[in-house]
Amino acid sequence: MTAKDPFHLAFPVHSLLEARRFYVGMLGCVEGRSSDEWIDFNFYGHQVVAHLVKGYSAVSDANSVDGDDVPVRHFGVVLSMEDWSELSDKLKQSEVEFLVEPHLRFKGLAGEQATMFVRDFSGNALEFKAFKDLSKLFDQ
Repeated sequence: MTAKDPFHLAFPVHSLLEARRFYVGMLGCVEGRSSDEWIDFNFYGHQVVAHLVKGYSAVSDANSVDGDDVPVRHFGVVLSMEDWSELSDKLKQSEVEFLVEPHLRFKGLAGEQATMFVRDFSGNALEFKAFKDLSKLFDQ
């Protein structure tokens, strides 16, 4: 898991144990530094940090995108189609509930992409997507 220009994202969780179970156990992220209040994860080459907030509960509005109710507040990563398919299969076999089931969005258009949304165990929404042609990432 590497990225040319990795981003850093900090986000709240209600339990560090549950964060480890989701990000390491379900997504396969590698854990980095940690304390009693936060954990660094290698999220596909990017640094994401789960910060403990007692009583945290994610609430998010949604917008319609190609017929799906997409949580407004979310983060994620663009994967290769092969990695996306493998993760999709793994998540389907797990206890994760999909907010948006794995499928193709914008079929036949420049931005055609595979997408799926899940929530971590603290309720944070994550999107995983893939393009047949990554050069189309920003095409209209």
